[in-house]
Amino acid sequence: MRFSVYGLLFAVLLAGPALWSAQAEDSGKTVYAASASNKFMNVPGLPTCTKTVVLSGDPSKGGSLMLVKTGTGCVVPWHWHTPTEQLMVVSGRGKGEMKDGSPVMLHPGDYLSLPGKGVHQFTCIAACTFFLSSDGVFDIHYVDASGKEIPPDEALKSKGKAKMPMKKEIKEMKDMKM
Repeated sequence: MRFSVYGLLFAVLLAGPALWSAQAEDSGKTVYAASASNKFMNVPGLPTCTKTVVLSGDPSKGGSLMLVKTGTGCVVPWHWHTPTEQLMVVSGRGKGEMKDGSPVMLHPGDYLSLPGKGVHQFTCIAACTFFLSSDGVFDIHYVDASGKEIPPDEALKSKGKAKMPMKKEIKEMKDMKM
């Protein structure tokens, strides 16, 4: 199982430069990324309801800044990353859940910092666009309910397509502190 996760990560790292069209490296130059020219792509190992474009850096080599779009109902199931992630919402609404913390509702302008190896999941409530900054090589390690690492295909088998949240989930989200 661990081999398949590392195999997928290796494939992403090899294919990363081809899949992620970095606009500029951190070379001390001014960076301008016109939204009209952004080519959002699916990334292997992430749900198909997420599309990403790299704005700065190279996620396969180190820190990066990505712009991510997810459809309403898209869920990135329980997982963790080695580096710290910082998420800044541009549009839409989402729910961030941390294994050892209270869930938070995310709105445009909100910021969420997720420490490395902190288990969390993300649910898009209304078509989400957000910046995702990572301070190291981007990786993703999915876990089951007991916290045991599982392969991406197992974690994503029912989570890859955007779907509307159930009425019970919507009520729970409305009842959450904002």
